Amino acid sequence: MTTYRVAEAAELLGVSDDTVRRWVDAGRLPTDTVEGRTVIPGVDLAALAESLADHPDRERTRASAVSARNRLSGIVTRVVKDTVMAQVEMICGPYRMVSLMSTEAADELGLEPGVRAIASVKSTNVVVERP
Repeated sequence: MTTYRVAEAAELLGVSDDTVRRWVDAGRLPTDTVEGRTVIPGVDLAALAESLADHPDRERTRASAVSARNRLSGIVTRVVKDTVMAQVEMICGPYRMVSLMSTEAADELGLEPGVRAIASVKSTNVVVERP
């Protein structure tokens, strides 16, 4: 299972570490303890990221200042595959990114909900790669 430290989760969501800690304390984001460190399950982080993206009027985050022509770090929230193509959805800070790629490429990258990935955006083409 993919997990994230609080600072990594904050970076992926484009919020501060303190915001993630407040969400954890409020019960909005579940945590586990691995080797004495607090971690957030990737699937739960992906679900929160998706719910945040559904609210376009939410406050601006640090990531909202990033140009869409850059490489955007994010978390995979959904992968739909058939025999040839895959649709990969990601949340990169306040942005929802969708990429179409071959199923083979999605499998090779190990893309599934909760996995960290980078969306490289140029024009209308979104390239997804693992960090």
